[in-house]
Amino acid sequence: MKWEVVIGLEVHTQLSTCSKIFSGSSTAFGAAPNTQASAVDIALPGVLPVMNRAAVEKAICFGLAVDAHINRTSVFARKNYFYPDLPKGYQISQFELPIVEGGHINIVVGDTVKTVQLTRAHLEEDAGKSLHEDFQGMTGIDLNRAGTPLLEIVSEPDMRSAAEAVAYARALYTLVTWLGMCDGNMQEGSFRVDANVSVRPLGQAELGTRREIKNLNSFRFLEQAINYEIQWQIDLLEDGGRVQQATVLFDPDSGETRVMRTKEDAHDYRYFPDPDLLPLVITEADIDAVRATLPELPAAMAVRFAETYGVSAYDAGLLTQSLALAQYFEAAVALCPQGKLLANWVNGELAARLNREDRALAACSLSAARLAGLVARIADGTLSSKLAKQVFDALWDSDLDADAIIERDGLKQVSDSGAIEKLVDEAIAANPKAVEEFRAGKEKALNALAGQVMKASKGKANPAQVQDILRQRLQ
Repeated sequence: MKWEVVIGLEVHTQLSTCSKIFSGSSTAFGAAPNTQASAVDIALPGVLPVMNRAAVEKAICFGLAVDAHINRTSVFARKNYFYPDLPKGYQISQFELPIVEGGHINIVVGDTVKTVQLTRAHLEEDAGKSLHEDFQGMTGIDLNRAGTPLLEIVSEPDMRSAAEAVAYARALYTLVTWLGMCDGNMQEGSFRVDANVSVRPLGQAELGTRREIKNLNSFRFLEQAINYEIQWQIDLLEDGGRVQQATVLFDPDSGETRVMRTKEDAHDYRYFPDPDLLPLVITEADIDAVRATLPELPAAMAVRFAETYGVSAYDAGLLTQSLALAQYFEAAVALCPQGKLLANWVNGELAARLNREDRALAACSLSAARLAGLVARIADGTLSSKLAKQVFDALWDSDLDADAIIERDGLKQVSDSGAIEKLVDEAIAANPKAVEEFRAGKEKALNALAGQVMKASKGKANPAQVQDILRQRLQ
């Protein structure tokens, strides 16, 4: 039997506010356990929550960016459940009337562009954290995270593969960090993904029974977990079993999912409007004020890069994966108007070096100005591509600019016709077999001769001139 996979994601995005959603407690990460949990955060008797305006503004910002509907009135509810890191016994969230409804995000998988529809995005508070590894046979409870503002972004079940789910999660990550509403630190829990996965016979309209994979904090784990869960469900169904709705956890060490608890439905949480919080009312003036602060969005910037700088749509997409990278490219292209060449170096050598060293762009010492200086010397013929890589390596490990390194190491490309002609004549004389093969129609033989010339020049000869002079000599 052929199966269709159905995936929807719920993403918990921690909003980058200085204080919590209903109290003045700090949201800074890394404080000693339970030093940032106020009486409001744990709902001691007599306390009252007060809404954080900055959290609301960030939610509005997201809604505008995904072309969603901003509800002018939304309601906070109490979501009742027991868990050790939730001492008040309920979580303040939004249920029937969320702040953001609808919207969409475009993703690219291979050569295909797909639109993923959003169901909603609602404000809520985070719970505390259970610490299992630091205590022998016991669990510690750290309530510092309790009350941290979250925007939970829920997609429609529009994705049909793990690759699509990862593409969506990456696109969403780019957007929320681009907007400055989330710092995106997945290791600290700022961006956590829950994946709802089900399978159904191909052509069936009814959805299969879903299982929710909780708290995935890396794109690699997200892909691995979904792929395992898909195969697990298919194997179970083909063996005559039935999928039971459940919440599961992914174990990166084993690469498997395991059941955490049977999945609750909305009625199990006994939602009701929080009696301590009035409905959240948003005016047109509030929305206009946030709209005025919106930056140019990634998709629009990618289109502009393609139109203004002549880069491919693929390269433009890579350049706008983060605001920092896009700004780096624009700073470089302002100094060296070689858009395609700069894009190749930013997306190629620079990205590869950062990945290899597991370093963020912000921690990179190679400034946009110094990379622009290197690309300018490639464009004007001073450097060949081979020599340019040597200069790039030297730039990475020093504070010098490209011109200083070229002068210091004697790396200027040889473009003197007389000097190159001499080297070409020597290569022809030393390689009669290659000459014969080229004249017999074997084009690769010319590349072999060119390689000999480049070797003799220690990589400094202008490759294009070498090719031209060789052809002149052999024809």
